Amino acid sequence: MSGDILFLCHRIPFPPDRGDKIRSCHLLKRLAQVAPVHVGCFADDDRDMGFAGELAQVAASQCVLMRDRSRVVAGLTGLARRQSLLIALFDHPGLHQWVARTLAERPVRAVFAYSAQMAHFVPVLPAHIPLMMDFVDFDSAKYAAYGAQGSGPMAWINRREGRRLFDFEQRTARRAAISSFVSEAEAQMFRAATGLDRGRVVAIENGVTLDYFDPAADFSPIDAGQGPLLVFTGQMDYRPNVEAVESFARETLPAIRAAHPDARFAIVGRNPVKSVQTLADLPGVIVTGGVPDVRGWLAAADVVVAPLRIARGIQNKVLEAMAMARPVVASSQAAEGIDATHGAHLLVADDPAKEAESIIALLADPARAAALGQAARARMEQRYRWSATLDRLPDLLLGGAPVA
Repeated sequence: MSGDILFLCHRIPFPPDRGDKIRSCHLLKRLAQVAPVHVGCFADDDRDMGFAGELAQVAASQCVLMRDRSRVVAGLTGLARRQSLLIALFDHPGLHQWVARTLAERPVRAVFAYSAQMAHFVPVLPAHIPLMMDFVDFDSAKYAAYGAQGSGPMAWINRREGRRLFDFEQRTARRAAISSFVSEAEAQMFRAATGLDRGRVVAIENGVTLDYFDPAADFSPIDAGQGPLLVFTGQMDYRPNVEAVESFARETLPAIRAAHPDARFAIVGRNPVKSVQTLADLPGVIVTGGVPDVRGWLAAADVVVAPLRIARGIQNKVLEAMAMARPVVASSQAAEGIDATHGAHLLVADDPAKEAESIIALLADPARAAALGQAARARMEQRYRWSATLDRLPDLLLGGAPVA
């Protein structure tokens, strides 16, 4: 049975330079191998809009709209409608219209929606058109955790968002043929919360582009300077990343510098918020902002750190560092969902004292650090090639369509 695929995602999948775009880009490319794909998505800014040409090389047709709803308007709208604020933030009449037109005019066989906020663009579908909902992470659980940890108005907002978003996630999952998550741990949490079974809720893991994130690849090295270099990579206006680097710079790094006074901590990532920018005033802290190629910083790192306290799913930053054969020290939250063993492929440390202890031990034993990095690379080659992690995606969506 032939037919097209309608693919909806909350950010244009190009360039694949941040976690959500990396996953959506590879999902899109995999589906485009088996059927024409019509893509509806948003751009955050003019830079994003500039990549519509790259998307056109993969998509049979496309609709890229600038997301122009402010957080204030979205918040007020969500409160008035008793709606999740995340859903209210991602709304646009133009995309609703494009979806309706595409379903009416194209021979759409299946709909794939990436991230919960895209589900409300999917109308009631005919029985012969299945919906696959890639939630990626169990996002409502993240907001519930923020609400439980905090206090005051923001804690109330996060608790409300956790409840409203979960209601929406649950309704969406019950109308989807398949719901997917980035790890089995996330999928199991969702099954337990909703009562849906393994036939309806599955894990589709992220992968890593191993020929790109390869210490032997052709990339420009950076001048690392003198002294041990510790590196964190990530989008630096994302709250879990912000909290992670603040904790590491203020609580972990001083203990490391007590043993290694010339140790430096590089925070590498786009759009650092003001609280991250001010960390550069601390001894040994470097804030780079966006860089053209993160591989130079990873290759220069003596240790890559991922000290996230709240994390969902699989962390691309950890996969990429391991693929670059770097020793990684990660929190259990950042390591969760990755099929790797503490002590064999990476080190897990859950508080500043243990982080400092693990990093100091690696700096004192370069041979062990190098062996850990090599084992990490080998594990990525064994388990996390995109071709392997996405192998069954077309069958899940299309129900047995021929796989290229």
